Amino acid sequence: MSKQSFGLIGLAVMGENLALNIERNGFSMSVYNRSREKTDTFMATRAAGKNFKAAFSIPEFVESLESPRKILIMVKAGAPVDAVISELKPLLDPGDIIIDGGNSLFTDTDRRTIELEKDKLQFIGMGVSGGEEGALNGPSMMPGGQKSAYAEIEPIVTKIAAQVDDGACVTYIGPGSAGHYVKMVHNGIEYGDMQLIAEAYDLLKTGLGMEAAELHETLVAWNSTELESFLIEITADIFTKIDEETGEPLVEKILDKAGQKGTGKWTVESAFDLGVPIPTMIAAVTARVASSYKTERIEAAKILGNVTGSYTGDRLEFINAVRDALYCSKICSYAQGMALLGTASKVYNYELNLAEISRIWKGGCIIRAGFLDKIKQAYLRNPELKNLLIDPDFTQTILTKELAWRLVVQAAAKLGIAVPAFSASLSYFDSYRRDRLPQNLTQAQRDYFGAHTYERIDKPAGEFFHTEWTK
Repeated sequence: MSKQSFGLIGLAVMGENLALNIERNGFSMSVYNRSREKTDTFMATRAAGKNFKAAFSIPEFVESLESPRKILIMVKAGAPVDAVISELKPLLDPGDIIIDGGNSLFTDTDRRTIELEKDKLQFIGMGVSGGEEGALNGPSMMPGGQKSAYAEIEPIVTKIAAQVDDGACVTYIGPGSAGHYVKMVHNGIEYGDMQLIAEAYDLLKTGLGMEAAELHETLVAWNSTELESFLIEITADIFTKIDEETGEPLVEKILDKAGQKGTGKWTVESAFDLGVPIPTMIAAVTARVASSYKTERIEAAKILGNVTGSYTGDRLEFINAVRDALYCSKICSYAQGMALLGTASKVYNYELNLAEISRIWKGGCIIRAGFLDKIKQAYLRNPELKNLLIDPDFTQTILTKELAWRLVVQAAAKLGIAVPAFSASLSYFDSYRRDRLPQNLTQAQRDYFGAHTYERIDKPAGEFFHTEWTK
């Protein structure tokens, strides 16, 4: 009996769509889901007439696959992944490949890699971005693990990935947990992007009184500039959706409490561990947390007052300034993300190719944007580039738009409109370009109360001093 070339476990929306994408590109598929009803429904509807084989137990599923078996797990991160692996492991042969396509924490991926290597099994931690549409029509994929395992799946993932002008949006990221780490930082950047767009919306709506139709037109116009991106495109679309119950723009009927699944928080935690400043992403995560305090905010607004004023300057000038501030802030957010990847690459021995990572983010993924090609070119010019802000192209852009950026943050402060991510990006820029920061005073304070010592500007680096401040 002929066997299938690829297997997938987990038929939720992402799993189903990836399975259909793989089969459509010429690979026979076996599928398994813990609940039989889900499998039956899939086989009777979306998979009908296609090259799929359904399995209703893990042994049956494993037996249906050709060697070396290639098995993609699409289940919830954490314990469910471990549970599936523990069921698979006794049934697999040396050289078989397990691929975790969920948003797993990178340290879990490292642990699983070590455990499976003991049994001579190969493991790939693969970040997948693009949502359900990307999964079906071409996502951006970030596989990390054994290079030999990637060579086995490369013909498949190259075909199913999004395709851009310079190739498929997939590449071998690096050993161990490299793939899941890069996907985690991708999501951290995504948090920053979404918060920055939300702040731009607030400035235009609250500060200028823009209605949904005008917001739509503005975002459509922005999407033909350097801000061209998937998130700007869908934001423009969002403003056209009318609520059937009230006849008003649907976005204004949505409760202002944002959820999160954890990858943004993980990015922030990792940045703290590695000592890399990512203030824009921190602001984005904090803003989502703050939004959850809806009841408290309603009460506080009654006591402390709400935004009452509006911007009184030139309207078109302010719209253009918000666009420029958004772009400058976005550059800073990506600069932080790429700097974090650069540090993690050295600490964890990932050997990341930042130009190639920028390239595979150009299509399929949530943060896909036109200016990612500029980031790719920056790292091709200088693979050792420490920060995007000092690349000549980005330096010129920031310095050209800097005054508009400052005008927007100043106007927001005057109006009482919170712009934590815009402000954090600007502060990051101002801190990064200062050759002297006030932390000399911080060090003096630490030495005063805790004898923590300090270095001197007129002495060799690494030579520490302590002062008896009270004498």
